[in-house]
Amino acid sequence: MQHEVTLSALRNTLQDLRQKRMSIATLCQTWRSQQALLAALPPQYTTVMEDLLGRLEAGSLFTEESCSFSQIDLLATLDTWLDKAGTTLSRN
Repeated sequence: MQHEVTLSALRNTLQDLRQKRMSIATLCQTWRSQQALLAALPPQYTTVMEDLLGRLEAGSLFTEESCSFSQIDLLATLDTWLDKAGTTLSRN
């Protein structure tokens, strides 16, 4: 149950960023601080999350969408990450 609440809160951060109510830096800090969730998931989840957050941070340095660092695509991939994390946790 605790992890479901955390996943929901992380999903809300994505929505907040999309609606410009949160900065990329705050979103990344929030995601990285979820140690209990990350510990409950296989290690590759942390690796993938860090890769996505790093690209999101790097993409924020550009004033326009870059084909290499599309914020829209990265946020969609983080949505998928949340879906898969929820599925993985529900199996345990």
